[in-house]
Amino acid sequence: MNKYEMLYILDAALPDESKEAIVAKFEEVVTKNGGAVEKTEKQGIKKLAYAIDYKTEGYYVLMAFEGDGKLVQEVKRVVGITDGVLRRLITKC
Repeated sequence: MNKYEMLYILDAALPDESKEAIVAKFEEVVTKNGGAVEKTEKQGIKKLAYAIDYKTEGYYVLMAFEGDGKLVQEVKRVVGITDGVLRRLITKC
């Protein structure tokens, strides 16, 4: 199994309960597809370098996990169809 990190930015205007639900949803996707979440670091609200969909602030979350290539494709798919996610980046460690 390979190690990956996913940094994603959520809409800062979302309520805290929604943010927590999205974070839990992504962790659940990893575990249900045979992966393991090593850590999830909630970095909080930060100013964006440029506006995304007319938003200037985002809620940053860094998730480190282990899995295979199929898991990464599933995570990309789920993140892509989740409302409230502004951007995501998955890197192999």
